[in-house]
Amino acid sequence: MKPKFYTYLMVVLFLLLGVSSTFAQEAQVSGTVLDESGSPLPGVTILVKGTTRGTTSDLDGKYSINAQGNATLVFSFIGYSPLEVAVGNQSVIDVNLEPDLSDLEEVVVVGYGTAKKSQLTGAISSVGSKEIQELPITDARQALQGRAAGVDVTQPGSKPGSAPQVRIRGRRSFNASNEPLYVIDGIPVVGGLNDINPQDITSMEVLKDASATAIYGSRGSNGVVLITTKRGTKGKTIVSVDSYYGMNRELGRIDVMNGPEFAEYKRESRRTSGEYPAGPATPAADESLFEPVELEGIALGRSTDYPGGLMRNGAIQSHQIGVSGGSDKTTFFVSANYFNDKGVIKNQDYTRYTFRANIDHQINKKIKFGTSTLVSFSERNGENFNPLGGALAENPLGKPFDEDGNIIFLPTSDGLRTNPFAEIVEGAQEDLTKNYRIFNSIFANYEIIPGLNYRLVFGPDITISRSGRFTGSQTNSRRGGEPTGSVNDQFTFNYTLENILTYNKTFNSVHNLNLTALQSIQKDRYEQTTVSVQGIPAESQFYHRLGDASQITGANTNLVEWALMSFMGRLNYDYKNKFLLTATLRADGSSRFGENNRFGYFPSVALGWNIHSESFMQNSSSVDQLKFRVSYGSIGNQAINPYQTQALLGRTSYAFDNSAAFGYRPNTIGNPDLRWETSTTFNIGLDFALWNSRVFGALEYYITNTSDLLAPQPLPNSTGFGGFTTNIGETQNRGIELTLSTLNVEKGDFTWTTDLIFTRNREEIISLPNGDDISAGRFIGQPLTIFYDLKKIGIWQTSELDEAKSFGSVPGEIKIEDLNNDGVINSEDRQFLGSAVADFAMGMTNRFNYKGFDFSFFLYGRFGSMLRSQFHTGNNSLAGRYNNLDIDYWTPDNPTNSYPRPNVNQESAKYASSMEYFDGTFIKVRNINLGYNFTPEAVQKIGFTSLRIYTSIQQPFIFANYRSEHKGIDPEVFIDGEQGVGGGAVNANVSPAVTSFTFGINAKF
Repeated sequence: MKPKFYTYLMVVLFLLLGVSSTFAQEAQVSGTVLDESGSPLPGVTILVKGTTRGTTSDLDGKYSINAQGNATLVFSFIGYSPLEVAVGNQSVIDVNLEPDLSDLEEVVVVGYGTAKKSQLTGAISSVGSKEIQELPITDARQALQGRAAGVDVTQPGSKPGSAPQVRIRGRRSFNASNEPLYVIDGIPVVGGLNDINPQDITSMEVLKDASATAIYGSRGSNGVVLITTKRGTKGKTIVSVDSYYGMNRELGRIDVMNGPEFAEYKRESRRTSGEYPAGPATPAADESLFEPVELEGIALGRSTDYPGGLMRNGAIQSHQIGVSGGSDKTTFFVSANYFNDKGVIKNQDYTRYTFRANIDHQINKKIKFGTSTLVSFSERNGENFNPLGGALAENPLGKPFDEDGNIIFLPTSDGLRTNPFAEIVEGAQEDLTKNYRIFNSIFANYEIIPGLNYRLVFGPDITISRSGRFTGSQTNSRRGGEPTGSVNDQFTFNYTLENILTYNKTFNSVHNLNLTALQSIQKDRYEQTTVSVQGIPAESQFYHRLGDASQITGANTNLVEWALMSFMGRLNYDYKNKFLLTATLRADGSSRFGENNRFGYFPSVALGWNIHSESFMQNSSSVDQLKFRVSYGSIGNQAINPYQTQALLGRTSYAFDNSAAFGYRPNTIGNPDLRWETSTTFNIGLDFALWNSRVFGALEYYITNTSDLLAPQPLPNSTGFGGFTTNIGETQNRGIELTLSTLNVEKGDFTWTTDLIFTRNREEIISLPNGDDISAGRFIGQPLTIFYDLKKIGIWQTSELDEAKSFGSVPGEIKIEDLNNDGVINSEDRQFLGSAVADFAMGMTNRFNYKGFDFSFFLYGRFGSMLRSQFHTGNNSLAGRYNNLDIDYWTPDNPTNSYPRPNVNQESAKYASSMEYFDGTFIKVRNINLGYNFTPEAVQKIGFTSLRIYTSIQQPFIFANYRSEHKGIDPEVFIDGEQGVGGGAVNANVSPAVTSFTFGINAKF
């Protein structure tokens, strides 16, 4: 009976707690929130301490809220110190907030909640709306470059619509994804961020260590980026207009030979083989070498600039209108945006239309619901259109147009080289991708009792994409053959459903407790239909009537499904806001693994100590805030393709009774014992603010070990299979991060501040099952990918004739380092040359303010990396057939050590690959911005509440050895290969770097 009695007693107590608040007398409290100068502060959060009840100040800084007499109001705003005021018998409470330059009291978004920076125990970097909106960007991830320590963002070139590559604290996996998880308004994103309008974002938080990311389990194995979009505030309706227009121009170009240079290069390639006499060129010798159109070009001094003919001045523009406001119960933010990026290569552009509606409604004191809805439509031209490589190779002596201005399809008699200008004739090529996206985050929040809340979140995400590709007859890929066309239709439906329970309680005014429990499920369904044909009867049809074609070259459909079920519990505790504890345990069950290892369990723990709260620090005149953090935890990675655990069939053909037939055979080996990749991270951090917060920031040191790597393992061909996916090896990342902000000058109306980030990461393979795997390019003690090749140390000179012969070479050819000194150049002389992974990266922003003027410039650099310039092999064959990079090549009269002698008898130079490795170090001036904020008195006369005009220059300068000495273009490269570009490589799939000049306006009324 006693157990039952206690059960009844607990139920009664629970009910009493739930209704006790109804007996307390509540009254309305109102007032105004002002800043340190007495100006109204809009958007300030006002909370009843210990509850989730709150409101925000309107445009005039005014607010009102219902609160009990014994309650305490907490006023908080980014950049200002929080303020607590007891209500008592007051009905009007006016407050002034003081600036907090350290930002350590700023409330930031963490997984499944928010927290003050001073109470954080994990490694988190923040990027605000100011940084996001300073650059005219397509993708929000671009704003992270150089702004968040530990985050390596790379985006080669300027192709419109292309996405940047993001790596947080290095790479961990060989084969599974190294891409971080993106969470928008609480919903994990699967379909990418290109559809998200950056101007709708209010902040991005980057979770880096296991303590911060463990709450996302397997999805957070490569770090997490939390994206929070703008929401409405209580008060009168505010209409905002943000618009800019910019012009783009190429920032350098790959330098190839002009007409006279090409003619002399072609002659030299024959002098090497004895087919052209030594000495100066003669008309008689030229007639035996050049075809008539080339001779005409030499006589006329013709130098056709094919790459230049494919280029144009680009443009970028964005126009947005937003409306926000709300009442005591309902707040809203609605925006519409038009964005267009016209590339500097013809037929490359990107257009996006977005509409967002974020609505929050308080049904009653206990129930609140809301939605974040995005609807997006985009069109991208030229994703796979890359005519630049062909134009670089085209003979500049050829004749591209006849006397009437019509294109000559074959400018020379070389049948493999057609006119690059034919690629941009209207109707010759069509490469268009249309994308439709509907992304939602719908929530309902119920306050069970004060401090105990239940939250239901549902996030459906629908993406419909159609890519059409048409290649006409008069193009280089068809060369007069039948036109081809294809269509790729994709449909993705992904949804997330989460149940979240949170409990906040303060005991004896010193023990602060926060508990979070989560149950989540995510499902994804991807459908694809592809059709490709040849022989389209009328080229004007493009890919819109593929059934009319004479031949179907491919047709297929595909379905891929996966699901993830998760459970998570998190404890946050602090004692007197001095000693901090965070403990998390997450369990993930993934359909991508077999039944033997479907669930993975990922714990983490973190401790923090606010040292500045100690009595021995109270009298310090230099230290304002000082916090020490340490964390340790594990997270998993499930980012492999579905169905890897299963044995799959593939179609095969065979002869059945002398007739062709189709059948099915085992195509892959299943592995039901596949396990989760597991990354275990140890992190130490120090947050600090010094000298009245004139200097503040954070310093981090971390080590991450990743084991049970998911990767393909080769098998002998005799088995009938190339390999299978299994768990092999171990990698390690370790590094140092520094985030530093300084107030350099504050005198009168003039201020100068600096933000600096420094990132140094070392990735390393710790173990492999069979030692170094040369065929896969994996070496113990080296980064995950490394350039392993012969090393060029110069060019054999005439004085080295005998030594060159001993190595099977002649003067004018590449000299390779004989690594093992055996007198033979072979595979044993390959060595580690470098990696696309930088030794360190830095970003620095300086901001100057004087009265209404603001000026800033942003520098970003990566140091110590290496790149592969495939222009220096693909466009540097030195065989005298195609146009070549304008290089300093060797001749008997020009004994350079830069590049070898042209030779018509070599399809490419001997040891050609050794010419493509270069120092990838660079410093970029990413942005220079000058703006003016009109005074309130001036804008009120025209009916505005605020008005700012500005102009900016993006990427006016790139300082790099690759550009200045080797005539390269942008040395920024992807670390991992994607988008038609290999890891660490630069090639013609990369559109040239550009400089943008933009002019914009930010207005509110």
